[in-house]
Amino acid sequence: MSSYNSEIEPLVSVAMIVAMSKNRIIGVDGNLPWHLSEDLKFFKRMTQAKPLVMGRKTFTSIGKPLPNRLNIVITRDKTFAHDGVRVCHELADALTLADQQATIDAAEEIMVMGGGEIYRQALPYAQRLYITEVDIEVEGDASFPELAAGEWQEVQRVAGTPAEGQPSYDFVVYERTAD
Repeated sequence: MSSYNSEIEPLVSVAMIVAMSKNRIIGVDGNLPWHLSEDLKFFKRMTQAKPLVMGRKTFTSIGKPLPNRLNIVITRDKTFAHDGVRVCHELADALTLADQQATIDAAEEIMVMGGGEIYRQALPYAQRLYITEVDIEVEGDASFPELAAGEWQEVQRVAGTPAEGQPSYDFVVYERTAD
């Protein structure tokens, strides 16, 4: 995990949103390892009208900018460009841009939405985590970082309603504990 960079101090709260398996897998070959319609609706509801920060691979897996949200893509590729997204090459720049837009729009938080490396870099700045905990273990190539014991407190848990043949899952909100 990246160490805390004191140069990044967003005025607006930073949150992360993710769906992960019991073994912390979030993706396989650029895709989600499951299709949970209720989770996609939860994601849309929680991110609506908030700036989104994501890595290029995550953006590519979606294929287009998500509507009604500033889409900020972090990539090392200096030539990457896509209509409807803002491109940054460092997490600090992405969070600064998201913070400026959130302040203008009066959004209550910035949403970091992956992938694995972006989550690892952004975790030190996050104050809230929206995690869909999927009750399954899967193989994959992208994972969510471990949470340090005592740093996070569960503040809400709501059971999802899986369709037939789908794994069970919970929508869980964690907040960073006071230092």
